[in-house]
Amino acid sequence: MKKKVISALSGLAVGVLASTVFFGNFSTPDTVSTASAKTDAEKVYVPFGEKDEYYLFASGGHSGQMFIYGVPSMRRIRTVPVFSPDPATGYGWDTHSKKMLGGYTWGDLHHPAFSETNGEYDGKYMFATDVANSRAAVMDLKTFTVKDMIEVPNTSGPHCAAFVTENTEYLFLPTRFSVPLGHQYASLDEYSEKYRGVMSAVTFDEKAQKLHIAYQVALPPWSYDLSDAGKKISKDWAVLTTYNTEEATTNLEINASQEDRDFIVLFNWKELENMVKAGKYDNVGGQKMIFPEKYKGGIYLVPVAKSPHGVDVTPDGKYFIASGKLAPLLTVFSFEKAFQAIEKKEFAGERNGIPILKYESVMEREVNPENALGPLHTQFDDKGMAYTTMFISSEIVKWNPETGEVLDRVPVQYSPGHAVAAEGDTVSPDGKYLVSLNKLAKDSYLSVGPSHPESMQLIDISGDKMKVIQSSPVDPEPHYGQMIKADKIKTIEVYPKENNNPDAVYNQKDARIVRKGNEVHVYGIAMRSKFIFDANAKRPDVIEVNEGDKVVIHLTNLDFDEDITHGFAINQYNLNMEIQPGQTNTIEFTANKPGTYPLYCTNFCSALHQEMTGYLLVKPKQ
Repeated sequence: MKKKVISALSGLAVGVLASTVFFGNFSTPDTVSTASAKTDAEKVYVPFGEKDEYYLFASGGHSGQMFIYGVPSMRRIRTVPVFSPDPATGYGWDTHSKKMLGGYTWGDLHHPAFSETNGEYDGKYMFATDVANSRAAVMDLKTFTVKDMIEVPNTSGPHCAAFVTENTEYLFLPTRFSVPLGHQYASLDEYSEKYRGVMSAVTFDEKAQKLHIAYQVALPPWSYDLSDAGKKISKDWAVLTTYNTEEATTNLEINASQEDRDFIVLFNWKELENMVKAGKYDNVGGQKMIFPEKYKGGIYLVPVAKSPHGVDVTPDGKYFIASGKLAPLLTVFSFEKAFQAIEKKEFAGERNGIPILKYESVMEREVNPENALGPLHTQFDDKGMAYTTMFISSEIVKWNPETGEVLDRVPVQYSPGHAVAAEGDTVSPDGKYLVSLNKLAKDSYLSVGPSHPESMQLIDISGDKMKVIQSSPVDPEPHYGQMIKADKIKTIEVYPKENNNPDAVYNQKDARIVRKGNEVHVYGIAMRSKFIFDANAKRPDVIEVNEGDKVVIHLTNLDFDEDITHGFAINQYNLNMEIQPGQTNTIEFTANKPGTYPLYCTNFCSALHQEMTGYLLVKPKQ
């Protein structure tokens, strides 16, 4: 009996062991991985009904738009049209935005920048530039709509702009391409003599919401890449990188990389401002133009490793950091040393009338992270640590600007151009998150054909070690971004009444159609779920005009209720505009096609949205 029990227990043990061997899971890495993934998911999870902690504004590159994301969720919240028409909102068709776009049908939006107060993002405005058509724009963050746009004369492709001074005194718009002043024709054989890279100092009138060019500087005929404004002790100064100081005119990938060093342009904008006040400028095409070889002072050159991209000022304003794309090391430059060298006139000659500071006099230290290649752009955390994108080795490197010590590095997928940290360009970064803006995604997402999306990766930088916690696809091409605390932006829920606006109609009975010769002005209203163009007409939702009439339609959205946006489109007339709650918007066109054309609301607004229609009747000429 005893033997039978032992035998049975032995058989049971063998069975348990066999089942464990054949069916058990000893893969502890999977368990760790799953737990880790849950932790990352929890970090980026924002429950329904709650809001993200930050807004991320990412430049839309050649879409001409601004992409708005929430952080940490990395959910895309909005696409705001800036330099390109947008059929979804009618941007580029209503009178105001059509006039701003000036006939251009696309733009290349680079390097957005928030307005600042005392070196902090103030949440009021966002500035951006158009490389394709040399424009600058300002977006009102109460409504996330563009309020003004200017074409910048004497310049071609403001790539590294806009960058904003500590109290938004100026936006500086250096140009990527050198051209003859006024875009006059000149042979490329005369490049060094007749071409210029112009930097524009732009002011913003907040009350009028208008941009103005204060003055321009005719810099040498080089390419000007990225830039940054000083902070605190360096607040009156700014820096920008250059390449093609060889002044090559063809095959730049070879000919613009011949010299060992290019330059950082270091300038004192307060001094330049005073020079203009003193009349030390020439008039070029109606613009006040400073020529450095003629009017001395305020501008200096700092040697830097060849073909640099980013140049970034530390939060304390003590240093500026730059690196050559073709060099592995980063250089920390000292503002204080630069000021001393200028005072002592420790120059190593000059280029185009601009003094060159000695590299050794300004350089604080060189930092060379092992095997890190292609340093491009640096951001900062709340402890003053630096985070630099490495384009070639596809990683972010964390390091200490005060000592040069490399603290951490994390791989990203793939080829990061820029990075944006939470409040990273201010005097007091938050230090929670960094977003790597990657140029390539390869096989990171579902295939959409030969062309893949760009990639943005959210990195947790709150501890000593960095960790990628989220990856998001993005349309091409976010060149740069800005991340701001969500509570700094105070949006409005509805547009306030403009009782002094002659185009606004706030009472249905005031809707009317006014005919003046061959012009027809419609003062109408949109409300759930109808249009009223003429309150006294038999059919108040009909507009009747003659062929050839100029038609101007002013529509006021009487639904003073957030998120009840109406649209207005005319079938086969290629017209559409958006009217947000409380807003009055205008569209104008020539009724050059006789016939009957339905008009309708393009934004879903109520259960009877489909019924929100009417007609445009165009009587043919007799």
